[in-house]
Amino acid sequence: MSNSSYLVVGLGNPGPTYEFTRHNVGFWAVADLADRHGSSFSLSSRQRAEVAGVTLHGPAPVKLILAKPTTFMNDSGAAVKAVASFHKIPADHVIVIHDELDLDAGRLRVKVGGGDNGHNGLKSIRAHLGTGDFFRVRVGIGRPPGRQQAADYVLSKLKPAQLDELRVDAAVAADAVESLVQDGLTVTQNRFNG
Repeated sequence: MSNSSYLVVGLGNPGPTYEFTRHNVGFWAVADLADRHGSSFSLSSRQRAEVAGVTLHGPAPVKLILAKPTTFMNDSGAAVKAVASFHKIPADHVIVIHDELDLDAGRLRVKVGGGDNGHNGLKSIRAHLGTGDFFRVRVGIGRPPGRQQAADYVLSKLKPAQLDELRVDAAVAADAVESLVQDGLTVTQNRFNG
């Protein structure tokens, strides 16, 4: 990948009610990226997101715009479009980190394009960007147990042990983003896709 700017969007829902739920793993991953590079988020009502900027220093420096939408999950695309437009970042330089029911907990997949798998955040982003050809870092959360509805499962509060495990997964997702922008998709898939 070239040494330009990328928009890294962590999906989640704003506010304390949703903070410790599986659906917010994307928020944790971008927060991890900001922390490890000494940056912090600022609220931008115009961009409909909390935004931070970091530079990865390597053979070729790469600038990352990190975003946590302040819209709810179902309207994430409005924030993604606003931030991408503001920073002039094309869809093929957008990386979305999100929870994935179709992957077991502890697994991660990086890909470009593909369907929405019923994920309303992805559906909204596709609609607002006019394409599905953006990068996805899919963090596995597994399927709900028994007959629990998917919506209840992704929005239920996590127990401390589950929270710790998902925080580790969020950190791995942050590692995958760094790998993606510095080493490219194929190397990253070989390294992280489990």
